[in-house]
Amino acid sequence: RVEFKPGNLENGKYRLQVQTVDSNGNVSGSMTNAVTFEVVNESKISNFYPYPNPFSSSTRFVFTLTGGKVPENIKIQVMTVSGRVVREITKSELGPIKLGNNITSFAWDGTDEFGDRLANGVYLYRVITEMDGAAMNRFETAADNTFKNGIGKMYIMR
Repeated sequence: RVEFKPGNLENGKYRLQVQTVDSNGNVSGSMTNAVTFEVVNESKISNFYPYPNPFSSSTRFVFTLTGGKVPENIKIQVMTVSGRVVREITKSELGPIKLGNNITSFAWDGTDEFGDRLANGVYLYRVITEMDGAAMNRFETAADNTFKNGIGKMYIMR
């Protein structure tokens, strides 16, 4: 296991390349191990998805947080395709949240605010995040093509 803590990096894309050497200076092989990553210092949210999707019994929420602190508020509104909110999931329900990649400990079971099972079909979800009293920006990635303007789709198939 290798831990590398480079300190404060500027925004940008990086590549970390590692090759091991023993105490006699012998290289471990001709191959190096490399990982690429991107640093985003501004507090943003991206890659927000229900997983699995579609789901039959329950789904968790996967997302990435960048920056220096976790948002004060996170709210997920589950809506019908006509826009009627049938369930709101709050930050306190989601469980522990950290900077970086997250998968919630909370698993939504496809029920409404009253605990009634929703019908099979397509539902929309809207993610509302606040940092310091203002809406938190989104960090757009190529994977966000199904999550537009803070709204995504999920499917219940029982």
